[in-house]
Amino acid sequence: MNIEQLYTFCLEMKGVTESFPFDNDTLVFKVAGKMFCLTSLKNWEGGEPTLNLKCQPEKSAILRQDYEGIVPGFHMNKKHWNTVYTTKDVDEKLLKELIKHSYTEVIKSLPKKIRATL
Repeated sequence: MNIEQLYTFCLEMKGVTESFPFDNDTLVFKVAGKMFCLTSLKNWEGGEPTLNLKCQPEKSAILRQDYEGIVPGFHMNKKHWNTVYTTKDVDEKLLKELIKHSYTEVIKSLPKKIRATL
């Protein structure tokens, strides 16, 4: 997956927006104003793309054991976020599953009224 494919994939999900709320490097995808995917454009340009994705804590523990390319979230709550190195042992199919899981985890945390609109 390249950065354009990531961009398209994320924006195809209902209610997703993108922005640069922290700086000109960190691309953030949100649903209903809540982050579910963060990535550094410099890392993509440098050939070592990473994504920060939200994840169920139990699932995170398993993923971190099974994949070298999935580690506790850099600059994030380590219990709920993973950093995923896309050039390691995480293939595109798993990457898409993890992005969708992150999106779903954020939606589950939203008030019922907002969830109903998504």
